[in-house]
Amino acid sequence: MTEHNPVTEASAVKIPTLPDAQTVTSVKHWTDRLFSFRVTRPASLRFRSGEFVMIGLMGDPHPETGKQKPLLRAYSIASPSWDEELEFYSIKVQDGPLTSKLQHIQPGDEIILRPKPVGTLVHDALLPGKRLWLFATGTGFAPFASLLRDPQTFEDYDQIIMTHTCRDVAELDYGRELIDTLRTDEMMVELLGEENLSKLVYYPTTTRETSPKMGRITDLLKDGTVFGDLGIDGISADTDRAMVCGSLGLNTDIKEILEGFGLEEGANSDPKHYVVEKAFVG
Repeated sequence: MTEHNPVTEASAVKIPTLPDAQTVTSVKHWTDRLFSFRVTRPASLRFRSGEFVMIGLMGDPHPETGKQKPLLRAYSIASPSWDEELEFYSIKVQDGPLTSKLQHIQPGDEIILRPKPVGTLVHDALLPGKRLWLFATGTGFAPFASLLRDPQTFEDYDQIIMTHTCRDVAELDYGRELIDTLRTDEMMVELLGEENLSKLVYYPTTTRETSPKMGRITDLLKDGTVFGDLGIDGISADTDRAMVCGSLGLNTDIKEILEGFGLEEGANSDPKHYVVEKAFVG
């Protein structure tokens, strides 16, 4: 069951009171652990699809001084670089300093957004290739939600394989709905091109709840299941490129697997075969 709260005209023109304040325009709760939200975009903000920014709220007043400090965390921008708003996808941690508060935001509320985008999950950090693998667990799908809505992703590659591993089926809903929208929304089809969208392969898996494809993506790569399912011979540095965003365990294991195939890790200043987002885990 999802919940979606639209912004009202009155809340959209609320005068900012926080430093670097942006106004929440909509909130959608996907599960009791996951939610997404959209906020206004600073007119001066320019970013590359796949980058992240620091966002947050003011912390509780200090018991003695009464002063408040901002609680900031790195969040991938889930919306593409051309979007007029900014979208974020988050977990809910009940005792988390930030997400215990952030999960209760409503349209019209304000958040802090530091307009300095950075990150490694960008096209510039990869050498040209033919096939792009996007490996995500949990909310690690967020930067790929941005990249999958960017025409350059489809122009640069002959095939894009989006893998998403979660514990339960409901935790896949955000990514599944986005993939469905790419293929059915008239504006997205026109923007990306129907022929280009045929390049996209969606490969969701679960590790706890029964689903059509069970197992950790790392195990399915190691035993060759993924390649058998997709009719691919394997991964090669000559043709394949990859981006990784997820838990620390996923990042470590995928790095080992990719390097076993001969791929080298790249960066903005040194493009190679694959990149990993190290700023946070989700």
